[in-house]
Amino acid sequence: MQIFERAAELQVYLRNLQKTGKTIGFVPTMGALHEGHLSLVRTSRAKTDITIVSLFVNPTQFNNPEDFKRYPSQPEKDKSLLASVGCDVVFIPLPQEIYPEGTKELPNYPLGFLETIMEGKFRPGHFQGVCQVVSRLLNIVEPDILFLGRKDLQQCKVIEHLLEITGKKDQIQLEICPTLREDNGLAMSSRNMRLNPEDRKKAAMLYKGMTDLKNAFGKTSFDKERKLIIDHLENNGFSVEYLELADSNTLEILNDWDKERSITICIAAYLSNVRLIDNMILHTVQ
Repeated sequence: MQIFERAAELQVYLRNLQKTGKTIGFVPTMGALHEGHLSLVRTSRAKTDITIVSLFVNPTQFNNPEDFKRYPSQPEKDKSLLASVGCDVVFIPLPQEIYPEGTKELPNYPLGFLETIMEGKFRPGHFQGVCQVVSRLLNIVEPDILFLGRKDLQQCKVIEHLLEITGKKDQIQLEICPTLREDNGLAMSSRNMRLNPEDRKKAAMLYKGMTDLKNAFGKTSFDKERKLIIDHLENNGFSVEYLELADSNTLEILNDWDKERSITICIAAYLSNVRLIDNMILHTVQ
């Protein structure tokens, strides 16, 4: 497994591989890897010749400086995990490699309503930071396929839009892979490391709430079911930021069940000062 810290050195290495016809799969991460990340690496290895993973905690996507400071970091363990699943290349850059001219005058991307709803509403500036780092990483790596996890569905849609507005949609294939879950249904996330054992069990209530909504689909009003679930979560120590119905393809927010559309439920809530997000497909239209 090759490890690079310098963008220029990585680019030389990757361009030489591409000249021989090798295809490149890319999994961008902020480290603190778990089985969900490793599943993306395995998928990339099955579909491309060379798999590269980046480990970089991006400061520009944190609207809360304390959240940035608390984000878990385990670089040595991450490298060991990546080696165990056959990752070919790891990119661990310093901030100046990603932002050689600093972070004060970075581009602003036209993301439309995607940065005003759900994650965009509660984390202002977050998706601009995501686009800034992903755009830079894509320019460095120039992958054939970009692999992302569905747990961060809104981020996936933002990056899909980024590929369109930067003219990379025809050059880079985006593959959104299924969410991996712990045995109790909790979506795997680096932030789960900050939960104590009791809260880690309790966090599965998010999955249970979404499952209840799926079972209630079309049987009663969404508002009624949403209130029941939010009340139940908040009575058990959660602080819910949003629980929304969205069009699975566009993420347009919906006011009620719509059997003519593919629909996903999206949720974000705090538990013991740890912010958790998740989503679940409720209904699919072929």
